[in-house]
Order: sequence, then C-alpha cells, then structure tokens
Amino acid sequence: MTDNSVSLERIPQHVGIIMDGNGRWALARGQPRLAGHRAGVENLRRTITATVEFGIKYLTIYAFSTENWGRPPEEIRGLMFLLDEVLEKELDELHRQGVQLRHIGRLEGLAPHTQEMVREAIRMTRNNTRLVLNVAFNYGGRAEIVHAIRRMIADGVRPENVTEELVNQYLYTAGQPDPDLIIRTAGEIRVSNFLLWQAAYAEYYAANVYWPDFDKNEYRRALEHFASRERRFGLTSAQVQVQG
Repeated sequence: MTDNSVSLERIPQHVGIIMDGNGRWALARGQPRLAGHRAGVENLRRTITATVEFGIKYLTIYAFSTENWGRPPEEIRGLMFLLDEVLEKELDELHRQGVQLRHIGRLEGLAPHTQEMVREAIRMTRNNTRLVLNVAFNYGGRAEIVHAIRRMIADGVRPENVTEELVNQYLYTAGQPDPDLIIRTAGEIRVSNFLLWQAAYAEYYAANVYWPDFDKNEYRRALEHFASRERRFGLTSAQVQVQG
C-alpha cells in the first residue's frame, strides 16, 4: 500500500541509494566512525519501512564497495560485525514484512559464517513479494561487468550473439528492472562505481544530509524531484510526448 499522504505523479519502481556520510556524521558529534555506521543501520530500518509505504517495489542499497577494503582495518572489522548483527537481529522482522533479500556482489572475502548467514537470509525470504531489497556488499560496478563477461565467455557465447538484453541476464540484478532513481546522501555528486550498467538512464538526486539524517521527508523530496523530471531516454521532448 502506498503512503496516502504522498501525492506524487510518478513513483519509481526501483530506487538505488548510496548511503554516504556515516563517518562524517559521527565525527561531527565527537563520536568514532563506527557509531555513524551503527546510526546508519538504524536509519536503514526506517528507510525500508518508508520504501514499502511509498509503494516502491525494488530497493538497492550500497552497503560496502570493493574499494572499501582499503579502509582502516578496525573500521572494516566493525562493518563486518554490523553485517552479522543485522542478519541475526533483523532477518525475522524483514521476513515478516514481506521483504525479499538479495545479495549483489561477491561473497568471497567475507567470513564463512557470514557467507552462510547471507545465503540463509536469501533462502528464507525468496518467496516474499512486498519489496525486493538488494544489498550491494563487496560490490563494484566494474567488477560486476567483468564478472558478467567472464561468465559469457565460460558459457561459450559467440561475440555476434552479445546484446544488451543478454548482458542484463548475466548481471547480479538479472530479472529486475533497471533503477529509475539513484539517491546519494551527504551532498556528494559521484556515482562511485554503483550500478554502472543498470543506471545508464536513471535520474540522480543528491540529498544534502548525511545518511543517518536521511528521513522520510528527505526521501519524499527525492521522489518529488523524480516525479518532476522528464525522462527522455535519448529522445526529444516532442517524441516523448507523442509516445506518452
């Protein structure tokens, strides 16, 4: 059910969020960076609820990139602990809410018990249909494309048979619609190796708040921005109007 208090002309089917600014949020409050990541996890719970209320069917969150392994070891250990904690404490509630969890990225590099927890979360929620939540953990857009190419080569795909539709089938998001809207918090305007192929024609929105402060009102502003945009997909405005 969509949020009746939100009067928007168009709701995106798929939203991607680059959750930026946890560390800066914490440092601005004299707290360690990990406190910001914990606050970010708390906010994710609220954001998932808002996503369902807005009527959005797919949400992809950028939780940990392939480049994040270069961060200080103590921060990485803390992030891995938070991932385990979320899987332990939040899975049952997400399942109850009808959220289908999917992982995009590579499990290699994660502890064996964490890998199994991720697989179990995917198994448990695979039949849920209220919201598909893609968690991009150990994910990079370039690595995803390389992975897809390697799989096509291994499957013996001939060069003349490679099409955009075929490439889509080899991506981590196979079977899902491309994101309509990408939101990045902390006022930053960078794609940061996130859904490089899938977001080719997405609308982008930069929220001028750190991720822990990205609340339902900020989310609504991003959706209003999306609703106000004319999506042309390479065509002219006149062509879009004719098609519409």
